[in-house]
Amino acid sequence: MADANTDGRPETATDRADGALDEAALKEAGLRLEVAGAVATVTLDRPERRNAMTFATWRGLAAIGRSLPADVRVVVLRGEGPSFSAGIDLGMFSGEGGGFTDGADAEGTDRFIAELQEGYTWLRRPEIVTVAAVHGHAIGAGFQLALACDIRVVADDAEFCMKEPALGLVPDLTGTKPLVEIVGIGRALELCLTARTVRAEEAARIGLAEITVPRDGLDGAVRDLVDALLAVNAGAAVATKRLLWQAPGNSLDEQCAAERREQIGRLRDVFGR
Repeated sequence: MADANTDGRPETATDRADGALDEAALKEAGLRLEVAGAVATVTLDRPERRNAMTFATWRGLAAIGRSLPADVRVVVLRGEGPSFSAGIDLGMFSGEGGGFTDGADAEGTDRFIAELQEGYTWLRRPEIVTVAAVHGHAIGAGFQLALACDIRVVADDAEFCMKEPALGLVPDLTGTKPLVEIVGIGRALELCLTARTVRAEEAARIGLAEITVPRDGLDGAVRDLVDALLAVNAGAAVATKRLLWQAPGNSLDEQCAAERREQIGRLRDVFGR
């Protein structure tokens, strides 16, 4: 099981009395956060390990989500160095990553994984738009992090792979739902159960990449996208994202009703009533 504080909670990057982010803990977790007005950039910053992710990484991502300034509208996820992320740091299997759980305590392991999943679930909140800037390897947990984002801008050297089944595991960082929603159950089964590599051209063709650009154009394409996202009315953006996320689970009647509710709110806001 993971290392814990004296009160039994797992250590996180917010373990400060004032609840603020502990920058030293973020750095140790291999993360960097930069906030410039309405844009937050989260960088996976372990280039020497191709941004392989640890329990500390996932807790740090969750901490960033909890402490994100209220005026942030767009969050960009990127990787330092040659890769977005090579996935789980395999050193954790040998005990280097803070106490890898063996699953014997099912209830405790369930809580443990839920805490790690929090590092991904906040990226779907309606008040922000999340953008994954993907280059190089996006393997396993890294692939799932890209899937957790609303939009993926993908360099032509990107390589996606859902590696967990090849390691005897399952993808458990929220990636299975968006993968099925994007590519369909048949393609999702084929990708996961073969653990094969999907390169940028195919990723664009099957819907895993919204924008594909040459590697040296990735940063510019992300900047252009962020500018376009910020140019849209903030309230309308939040309401529209909320609607679109609801749509797959709603019947047509339910979605029509949701549209009416959201539009009533927008009309009141726009016309001051």
